[in-house]
Amino acid sequence: MFNKIIKRANRKGSKADANEPASYGYPAGGGGGGLRNSGSVSTSNVTVNHSSRSTVTSTAGNSQQQQSTNQNNNNNNTVTSDIVEFLPLFRDVAVSDRQNLFLRKLQLCCILFDFSDTLRLVREKETKRVTLLELVDFIQSGSGKITENVQEELIRMVSINIFRCLPPASHENTGSETNDPDEDEPYLEPAWLHLQIVYELLLRYIVSSDTDTKIAKRYIDHSFVLKLLDLFDSEDPREREYLKTILHRIYGKFMVHRPFIRKAINNIFYRFIFETERHSGIGELLEILGSIINGFALPMKEEHKLFLVRALIPLHKPKSVGLYHQQLSYCITQFVEKDYKLADTVIRGLLKYWPVTNCQKEVLFLNELEEVLEATQSPEFQRCMVPLFRQIGRCLNSSHFQVAERALFLWNNEHIVSLIAQNRSVIFPIIYEALERNMQSHWNQAVHGLTGNVRKMFVEMDNELFEECQRQYEEKESRAKGLEEQRELTWRRLEEVVAAKAGGEEVMVS
Repeated sequence: MFNKIIKRANRKGSKADANEPASYGYPAGGGGGGLRNSGSVSTSNVTVNHSSRSTVTSTAGNSQQQQSTNQNNNNNNTVTSDIVEFLPLFRDVAVSDRQNLFLRKLQLCCILFDFSDTLRLVREKETKRVTLLELVDFIQSGSGKITENVQEELIRMVSINIFRCLPPASHENTGSETNDPDEDEPYLEPAWLHLQIVYELLLRYIVSSDTDTKIAKRYIDHSFVLKLLDLFDSEDPREREYLKTILHRIYGKFMVHRPFIRKAINNIFYRFIFETERHSGIGELLEILGSIINGFALPMKEEHKLFLVRALIPLHKPKSVGLYHQQLSYCITQFVEKDYKLADTVIRGLLKYWPVTNCQKEVLFLNELEEVLEATQSPEFQRCMVPLFRQIGRCLNSSHFQVAERALFLWNNEHIVSLIAQNRSVIFPIIYEALERNMQSHWNQAVHGLTGNVRKMFVEMDNELFEECQRQYEEKESRAKGLEEQRELTWRRLEEVVAAKAGGEEVMVS
C-alpha cells in the first residue's frame, strides 16, 4: 500500500515537471523549443525520450546555460487567455478560405496545456479540444484536397502534441524490481482529453483517400515512425491501442516503410529480451506482427525465418511473458501454419526456454505447444519427439496439478494422438514410467483419473508394446530395489563395525 502511495505521488510530480504551465508550439521567430522539459522535446526537432532512461553528461557551465535558455523560453511561451484565438467554423467561411483557416486552427492546436491542474485555463483547454474535433471532421468529410503545406503543418502539430517525455515507469518510481504489472493500476495520461483527438486526427489523415502517399511519406518518414514506436512504452493502454492501429495503417499504406518498421520492432524486442525485460507495448507490437505474418508470401523469405528464431522464440524467456503470451502464441502458430517445416524449430525453441520453477508459465507453454502440434506434420514431429516427450513426461509428474492435468489434456487432441500412434514404438517407452508413477503416487485424484484414461488408450492402441514397456519398467524397478537393499546392507555393516569399535581406537573405513 505504501509503495502505491509513493508511486502515485512520484507520477504526479513527474507530469507536473514535464508539462509545466502550457507552452505554445510556435514561439516568436518561428522556431526553437516548444516544451520545457530539458532534453526531451522541441518543436523544431521533436523527440520522444524516457526521462528516467536517458543519460545526459554535461559540465556545470553547460547546465547553467541550458537552464537559463529554458527559463527564457518559458517566459516567452507562457499561455494567456489572449493567445487562444476563437476562430470561425469551416462552414462559416468560403471554400477558398478553408485551407488558410485549417492552418490557423493547426497553429492554435500547437498550444500545450498543463493538465495536472484541472481548474486552470479551462476555457482555453475546451477551445483547443473543440478545434481538434473540427479538424478531425474536416479531414474525415473530405471537404477538400489537403495541400502539401497543410500536410506538413498537420504532422508538425501532431508531433508537438504526442511526442513528449514519458513519465518514469512504475518500478522506477518505487525502486522495486518485483512489481507485478497485473496488480498495478494502469497509469492514465492526464492530457488524454486532447491526445486522443490528436491521435484520431492522425489516423483519419493516414486512412483518408485524399492523402497522397508520395507527399505524405516526406513527413511520415523513418524518424516519425521511430518516435511512434518509442511511444509504445507508454503505460496508458488507451494510447497504446491508438498507436497500434496507426502503425498498422502506416505499414499497410506506406510500402516503402515496411522493412524499416519490421527492423525497428525487432530492435525493440532485442532490447526487451536481452537488456531491460521491461516494456509496456510488447503485446500491441505482437498484434501488429500477427497481421503482418499472416500476409507473408510463400516461400517465406530467410529474413522472416531469422526473425522467428532470433526474436519471437526468445520472447518466451522473460518473466513477464504471461502479459503478452496470447499474442506471441498467435504469431508463432502463424509461422508454423504458413510453413509446416518450421515446426521442429519452434518446438525445440519452446523446449530451450521451458520454465523450471514457474508453474503458471508451464501451463502457458503447454497451451502453445498443443497449438503448434496441431499444425505439425509427421516428418517434423519425428525430428523432435524424443526431447519433446521427455519434457512432457516431466510435466506429467509435476506436483502442481494444473501442469500435470494440462499435459494429460494433450491426449484429447485427435491430431496429436494420431502422431503418437504413428510413432508409439519410440514414445511409449519414454512416457510409460511417468504414467506409472502418477498411478502409484500422484496426490491429485483428477490427475490420477486422467492418467488412467491415457494408460487405457495405450493398451487399446498396442497391447503387446504396452506389456513390453510394463515388463521393462518392472525389471528396472526390481534392479533399483536390489540396489537400494544392497546400499542399506552396506550401511548396516558399517554401523556394526562402528558399534564394535566403540570406545576403542579410531576406525578407518575405506
